[in-house]
Amino acid sequence: MKKTPTARIDKLLGSTGYGSRAEIGRLARAGGVVLDGEDVLDVSRRIAVTPDLSARMEIDGEPLDPVPGLVVLLNKPLGMTCSHKEDGALVYDVLPDRWRRRDPAISTIGRLDKLTTGLLLLTDDGDLLHRVISPKRHVAKVYRATLARPLQGNEGVLFASGELMLEGESKPLAPAVLEVVSPTEALLTVTEGRYHQVRRMFAAAGNHVETLHRERLGGLALPDDLAPGAWRLLNPDESASIFDEPA
Repeated sequence: MKKTPTARIDKLLGSTGYGSRAEIGRLARAGGVVLDGEDVLDVSRRIAVTPDLSARMEIDGEPLDPVPGLVVLLNKPLGMTCSHKEDGALVYDVLPDRWRRRDPAISTIGRLDKLTTGLLLLTDDGDLLHRVISPKRHVAKVYRATLARPLQGNEGVLFASGELMLEGESKPLAPAVLEVVSPTEALLTVTEGRYHQVRRMFAAAGNHVETLHRERLGGLALPDDLAPGAWRLLNPDESASIFDEPA
């Protein structure tokens, strides 16, 4: 059985972005830290860091932010960059400002380029991040592409061959699955994450991707009711479904 981690309250709140230990101490003395309905005055006290802690603890009258191990599902909108430092709109801008101070830091699980929309995961769980992006896991990613020109009909065979070589690379792509939706729209399932891979695959087939949207990661689909720019936390079962086969 996995042992439940424990942490000092001041250290836990500091790592989730609420401020320095001194600031948290002052907040507690002012009645701003409540656990199980009781004011916490001794923030050096150790508590069990359980998944239900956010429902049991309040900070300044609001539920505690998610404890470490969070996974965020974001419907990435057009024009946002998966970066901490670049100019312009960043995917981290949609999250609470305080979360920028979390330690461990929140990072994207893989990246979508600025012109690609759809399912994007962010987490502070480094182990999960590396398991999802590991080439050994072969986690499938499903993209919907709209194309500048009608499909020629040979793209499915080309992508599934395991022999397609992208320009400037020395290793062929793993087989990918193409599902034709219309003459200028297709779903493409890939198990790798090479730079601009989907766009470059269609370019190698003599076409150009006009819009690109990621719909699924493993067994996890982007909910229809999650608007562009909106996000929500995943529960453990949803996070585990990433490693399932796409439906």
